Amino acid sequence: MTEQALEDLLSTPSTVLVQEFQKLKGDILILGVGGKMGPSLAKLAVRATRESGVERKIYGVSRFSDKQLKSDLESSGVQTLEADIMNEEALNALPNVKNIIYMVGRKFGTAGQEHLTWAMNAYLPGRVAERFRDSNIVVFSSGNIYPMVPIASGGATEHTPPSPVGEYAQSCLGRERVFQYFSHKYQIPMLIYRLNYAIDLRYGNLLEIGEMVKNNVAIDLRVGHMNVIWQGDANEIALRSLLRCSFPPVILNVTGPETVSIKWVAREFGRHFKTTPKFLENEPGDCLLNNASKCHRWFGYPRVSLSEMLQMTADWINTGGAKLNKPTHFQETKGNY
Repeated sequence: MTEQALEDLLSTPSTVLVQEFQKLKGDILILGVGGKMGPSLAKLAVRATRESGVERKIYGVSRFSDKQLKSDLESSGVQTLEADIMNEEALNALPNVKNIIYMVGRKFGTAGQEHLTWAMNAYLPGRVAERFRDSNIVVFSSGNIYPMVPIASGGATEHTPPSPVGEYAQSCLGRERVFQYFSHKYQIPMLIYRLNYAIDLRYGNLLEIGEMVKNNVAIDLRVGHMNVIWQGDANEIALRSLLRCSFPPVILNVTGPETVSIKWVAREFGRHFKTTPKFLENEPGDCLLNNASKCHRWFGYPRVSLSEMLQMTADWINTGGAKLNKPTHFQETKGNY
């Protein structure tokens, strides 16, 4: 698969998304479109809008340090807005839009720069909520706000009390709480979207494990299980969630249905690469696992299965596919990012 074919796959809307976009009222503004998921989400929104036959603008907001990304999005039909929304004037200059997808966040580099992480993850949300108090807002959050749980628990549900480990995860919970405060203040319809490990072929847990197997690097099994979901499915759920925003805000775990064994994944890659994985047989402990059964009840199971993700990732590694070089640190247990 070429990178262009991957982009096309990620941005192909389902029939259900197209039908729901016929019901959705108003334009969409994506804040933080320049991240790992933002570009494909924006392109998916454009294609779903076109196929729905509805007139709708899709705005993408970012500082756009990568000018090629800005050009690529514009050629796909996204109306880009170059802005640092930590600046009050830049934030206020954004268009009034009915539907907001909030993807702004800071994770890696938190250690030593905790003040910046808190400003972006917990202060800025209040400014955005004030600015877009008349909009529906889907707030990207993280499964990191949950405690580690036993493998046999079935994963943390939306009713599991948060217990974030480390300042990054704490600031993610801060983001949620600030948005929830302003939702209650202005009765803003919101959905808190707690995502746990989306992947495409250029980044993610599966790519990292596959490369370790391919390169005969021993895999640490202190964290022995994980959740994953195909980025295209995660993006569809985010866009369809615009019709599920409510007051008080609804919380939604978003990930795949399996509790995935990392040892099993490594052995599957070993089968593809005709090699035997190596492991650091550390004592396995509790894991960061989310239960997304509510999400699957609302939106159905992901279209791309775990087996398909494994096969595509193995092929991508074998053919030297492009990488974003943005490690997930999914084996981190102390919250140090």
